[in-house]
Amino acid sequence: MVKIAPSILLADFSKLGEEIKSVESADYLHIDVMDGVFVPNISIGLPVLESVRRITGMTLDIHLMITKPSRYIAQFANAGGDIIVFHVEAEAPENIMSAIEYIHKLDKKAGLSIKPDTPVGALLPYIEALDMVLVMTVEPGFGGQRFIAEMLPKISELRHIIDSRGIYCDIEVDGGLNLETAKLCIEAGANVLVAGNDIFCAPDRAERIAALRAARPEG
Repeated sequence: MVKIAPSILLADFSKLGEEIKSVESADYLHIDVMDGVFVPNISIGLPVLESVRRITGMTLDIHLMITKPSRYIAQFANAGGDIIVFHVEAEAPENIMSAIEYIHKLDKKAGLSIKPDTPVGALLPYIEALDMVLVMTVEPGFGGQRFIAEMLPKISELRHIIDSRGIYCDIEVDGGLNLETAKLCIEAGANVLVAGNDIFCAPDRAERIAALRAARPEG
C-alpha cells in the first residue's frame, strides 16, 4: 500500500495547527529537522515537535538532516517522533548500527537516508535492521525543488534488494513529488511518498492526498 507523508516544511507556520488538521487523512506527517550545517538551511526543532505531538495523533516521521544525529535520538523520540530517520552521510560509520538499535530500544521505527550523490551500497550494511530507507530525490535542505529523475534506478535497486532478501522495509522518497513523479516512484518500487508543495498548495488537500495514494504507472 502506498503511504503519503505531507511535509510541514511547506505549511503556513502562523496557523500550523489548522494546517496539520487539513492533512490528517494522510498516513504520516513528515517533519524535516535541519541544523544549517549538514544542510544549508535551518528548520524546526524540539519545541515545535512537542507542540505538534500535542495536537495530532498522526504518525510523526522525523527526518533528521543534522550532523551527528545519534546525539539527539532520545530527545526527538521523547518529543513525540514515531519514525526516526537520519542520514548515512551525517554519522560516523561505526555509530550507525548502534544508533539504529537505540531507536528500536526506544520502541520507535528506524530509517536511514541517502543524498542524491550517495550510492545505494551505503545503506546495505544496515538494511536488514531498518524499517525504512529514504531516497532523496532532491538535494536536501529546501522545499519546492525539481525532482531528480536519475534517482529512479536507485529506488528500483533498493526494491530488488529488499524483495530478494525477503525483508520488510519501506522505501520512502522525498523531493519534487507530484502526481506525475509519484507514478514514476511507485513504478520504481517506492511505497512512502513525501510531498510538501504539491499538497499544501492544492485547493483541496484531502483530495490531493487521495490522488497521490492512488497514483499508478500508466499501462
